[in-house]
Amino acid sequence: MSYLEKEKEQEKSYTRVDWQGGYKSQSQEFSYWIDDIEGKIPQELHGTLFRNGPGLLDINGESVQHPFDGDGMISQISFINGKAHFRNRFVYTEGYVAEKKAGKFLYRGVFGTQKSGGWLANAFNVKIKNIANTNVIYWGGKLLALWEAADPYRLDPKNLETLGKEHFNGKLSSGEAFSAHPRLDPSCVKDGGKPCLVNFAIKPNGLSTTITIFELNTNGEIVLKHAHSIPGFAFIHDFAITENYCIFFQNPVSFNPIPFALGLKGAGQCVKFQQGKPTRILVIPRNPENREIKVFETTAGFIFHHSNAYEEGGSIVVDSICYESLPEIEPGSDFREVDFEALKPGQLWRFNINLESKKVEKRQIEDRCCEFPRVHPDNVGRPYRYLYMGVTHAATGNAPLQAFEKLDVETGEKQIWSAAPKGFASEPVFVPRPGSKNEDDGWLLALVYDAAYERSYIVILDGKNLNLGPIAKLHLKHHIPYGLHGNFTPEVFI
Repeated sequence: MSYLEKEKEQEKSYTRVDWQGGYKSQSQEFSYWIDDIEGKIPQELHGTLFRNGPGLLDINGESVQHPFDGDGMISQISFINGKAHFRNRFVYTEGYVAEKKAGKFLYRGVFGTQKSGGWLANAFNVKIKNIANTNVIYWGGKLLALWEAADPYRLDPKNLETLGKEHFNGKLSSGEAFSAHPRLDPSCVKDGGKPCLVNFAIKPNGLSTTITIFELNTNGEIVLKHAHSIPGFAFIHDFAITENYCIFFQNPVSFNPIPFALGLKGAGQCVKFQQGKPTRILVIPRNPENREIKVFETTAGFIFHHSNAYEEGGSIVVDSICYESLPEIEPGSDFREVDFEALKPGQLWRFNINLESKKVEKRQIEDRCCEFPRVHPDNVGRPYRYLYMGVTHAATGNAPLQAFEKLDVETGEKQIWSAAPKGFASEPVFVPRPGSKNEDDGWLLALVYDAAYERSYIVILDGKNLNLGPIAKLHLKHHIPYGLHGNFTPEVFI
């Protein structure tokens, strides 16, 4: 590293070496009461935070090509009577068990991880391992580990033991996809105002794509399932809901399967962003009796995540994290050496979709680099005021997430707590205070990787005022690799 490079590194809120520490495998499984605590855990905080993410990023020193190919590991933090218990366990998928026994990669990964033996060993082998590594949710008495390209795995919430694949009494076929981004509707129109879980699946069919929408009642049963065919290839990771609609942003990408079939690239490496082409917005009624899909076009770049959506008069408002393009993953590249400064940041945009005129208006509502947006669970699909997300320490440019932000989408006011320079942030989860009436009355929970001690901690922030700093930090005895998504339930499993 040259003198100028060293000087530039010192100006940052992080060092690459510190950030890289969060991408080491965690092969051990733990269960213990957390006793290293700064501050005090609120007595009213009662329930369980579940987190999912790639826990195994190499096998006997051979690394995955991309972290999204790593095997899923569930972390469980249970809060009761001012105390907290930690447990983690891998999802014992068929692929995880087989590769653990073999001591090497036996499957190809979506984002480029290959079997040993070069392209010849991978050619015409299109079987992908279900890694169950993207999300985890407790719903209808079932704890489900989700990965969007396959069926979910059911776990025992008491000890995280893998119980097998979940097919909802045959309503989900074996191998049928069940997205990793379900949305919890706090008051379902079709079920008399009871809560329900809404999810989707994407299935490419050559020149078209099938979108299947599922709705699950409070018993964890699929009570609605309807499929819709749309033209073109669809790479859709997340969606948004309102009381009456599901909204999908069809990113402008193309897919060339030939390098994947020949064993040269992973499927994700064959997806190419089409610069300058419009994003298609698909508005699908949640009532299966209404088959009309409304299609709109706008310029939105590439979208992984939406924060929320709601109906307003004859329009739908959607808030989304937008990227200028989809970064390509080159074969042989090392994801730990990413040059953040060379990439454009994700930023928050608001889209106003007029259902009658078919016009789409958009405006940027946060220019700071941000990701993993969350809202109060009672405001999903409804008008809302407060948004919580992971953000960069610096107000401009691209960098790893090191802070958490509360954004007032009505006034633009921001509150930020940063874990920099040694802390690296993840997706925050907002937990309402029991009996609270105000939208921001509760706690923000998140995992932070602490590079100073090469371990992680759970931070508890006051949802009303992030500027006050942590209510408590719960230091773990080890690190948890950077994760993806998770959810909180008021039930405790110990």
